[in-house]
Amino acid sequence: QPLESGGGLVQAGGSLRLSCTASGRTFDKHTMAWIRQAPGKEREFVSAMNWDGDSWYGNAVTGRFTISRNNRKTTLFLQMDNLKPEDTAVYYCAASRFASGIYYYRIETYDSWGPGTQVTVSS
Repeated sequence: QPLESGGGLVQAGGSLRLSCTASGRTFDKHTMAWIRQAPGKEREFVSAMNWDGDSWYGNAVTGRFTISRNNRKTTLFLQMDNLKPEDTAVYYCAASRFASGIYYYRIETYDSWGPGTQVTVSS
């Protein structure tokens, strides 16, 4: 099961870096994603990376967020720059049963979820 860290409170325009590990296992056989949920809203796709390093971003974060992982493929990162109050949400790290990245944008593709980490951006 994934485990997120790195959330917190930041002012608008600031940066945060989220991390996700999966009990020491590698991400080779999964597409890994960051998905967020703001209060009163549905879960929203943020970014994903497949086994081969291909990455994708949601429209709301393109150009501001960057997904990456370490060389051993045991830790997933989300660098969030130029944060906005509308980025406030619980951020989840999730694993898909598809390694290729197919259907990366579909929330239902992801079947293993971390508990989430809160990101709050003040105006």
